[in-house]
Amino acid sequence: MTAIPQGRTRRAALVSAACALAVSGVGLTGCGGGEDPDAGTNGVGKLPAATIQAKTRKAAEGADTVRLSGSVVSGGTTYTLDMRLKADGGTGSVTAKGATFRLLRVGEHLFLKADAEFWTQQDTKGGKSSADSAAAKKLEGMYVKVPTGDPAYKRFSGFTDKNVLLDGLLTLHGKLATDGHHEQAGIRTIRITGDKGSGGTLDVSLKGTPYPVRLVRAGNAGTLLLTDWGKGFALEEPTKKETVDYGQQLPTS
Repeated sequence: MTAIPQGRTRRAALVSAACALAVSGVGLTGCGGGEDPDAGTNGVGKLPAATIQAKTRKAAEGADTVRLSGSVVSGGTTYTLDMRLKADGGTGSVTAKGATFRLLRVGEHLFLKADAEFWTQQDTKGGKSSADSAAAKKLEGMYVKVPTGDPAYKRFSGFTDKNVLLDGLLTLHGKLATDGHHEQAGIRTIRITGDKGSGGTLDVSLKGTPYPVRLVRAGNAGTLLLTDWGKGFALEEPTKKETVDYGQQLPTS
């Protein structure tokens, strides 16, 4: 029998030891091919795009809370959002047409808070009067309760409704496909697309629960980040001292 050179024996032993470390989770590569991009993940990266979408929808629906930030284009208007949402309401800021206002909804009660300039712009169609300015000053920095029957309620409450927002936003159009592994804010993701990206793209977390983490909407209709899944936050109605009753239809159309 031919003896195996001692140096080769040592090398074989070292390779075996390295592969044993890789298998145990230390993370070395090179033992039997290229690195597995799904190693150490939740495994959804190996699934068909339609299955990934179904799993991420289920994860989103099952989460108690989420933070949604970024832009949404609707009806020709770009809305910049930074909202924290839960099943019974939400709170945060919305910017549209150069004006920023805060929204707060607790159950069915919706409140809007903005500066005097916002209210003056909304309340005038052709110039500002001293009466307009005085009325706007009274509303500045106060939470204005929006009547449920007011058109503004339907217009703004959707920004505070977790289910409504996610149902409308987590939809990709066209044929679904996967588009490789990526990273968003330090989170490894699998990307799925609709019609090769023209129907939107969605990055899904490969760590833990497969939550959606970044959405690029079809037709350049905005980009949104979805973070803080399941992180609790306080949601309380403002005090009476912080609230004003506008007493008529809100000037927000």
